[in-house]
Amino acid sequence: MTAPDHTDLVKPEVKAFFDEATFTVTFVVKDPGSPACAVVDSVLDFDYASGRTDTRSADAVIAWIRDQGLEVQWILETHVHADHLSAAPYIQERLGGKIGIGDRITVVQDTFGKIFNEGTEFQRDGSQFDKLFVEGDRFEIGALRGHVLHTPGHTPACLTYVIGDAAFVGDTLFMPDFGTARCDFPGGSAETLYASIQKILALPDETRIFVAHDYKAPGRDTYAWETTVAEEKSRNIHVGAGTTREDFVKMRTERDATLAMPRLIIPSLQVNMRAGQMPPPEDDGKTYLKVPVNGL
Repeated sequence: MTAPDHTDLVKPEVKAFFDEATFTVTFVVKDPGSPACAVVDSVLDFDYASGRTDTRSADAVIAWIRDQGLEVQWILETHVHADHLSAAPYIQERLGGKIGIGDRITVVQDTFGKIFNEGTEFQRDGSQFDKLFVEGDRFEIGALRGHVLHTPGHTPACLTYVIGDAAFVGDTLFMPDFGTARCDFPGGSAETLYASIQKILALPDETRIFVAHDYKAPGRDTYAWETTVAEEKSRNIHVGAGTTREDFVKMRTERDATLAMPRLIIPSLQVNMRAGQMPPPEDDGKTYLKVPVNGL
């Protein structure tokens, strides 16, 4: 890993927006010395029973950004989420910015393109996104410098964005008292996740970690989404205190076998693998989401 220079250690200002319906945290990451900012893991509200979308969560983020006089440079996805729809194109249309995700999105698109029988018209080359990041890529948010860690295991395309002294880890890690991400989706791997987590834990101890979801661990009354590398190393109930690879893989595999599929996985995957766009309308002018019976 390339050693950071002094500009990498600037402390970004981070504003969190928590969506309790999906337990998702959207982050606005601001350069403290300019109006430049990025949006990480946005949410498009979706009512599965009616099939209706709503933009209230994204509108709250947009309103705050406008109120603060900020300029969006990046709309970043840590991975193709399976538990909420992305609002990236909605935010981009109103505020600008480039939509970025990991380059292994092509693997995810190929896998789920087949599961949803998308046909040849669905491009599986990541072209729906403005930027496909690879390990070591650098990017800027004003004077803030960020770099990318490829941290697969939960999905093949998972990234961690390290921006200044902050790391946005997606679903790879949760708060120390909740543990780690599941690895039983197509393309997931507990062995790979363990290796990815070690990359995150190799960052400086004082690095702030921002997690994409929180579910309130047993005994905790409030939601939380910020911790540190030091806290994760010492207290994470799945990988902390020197947990071995073998013990982690055994725990993760057994635990994953007991988990139900996320409530919004069917619509989320179809939308998020398209960078937040809905599938194209059919010949009646309406958009449809498919349910592959016994497909997941």
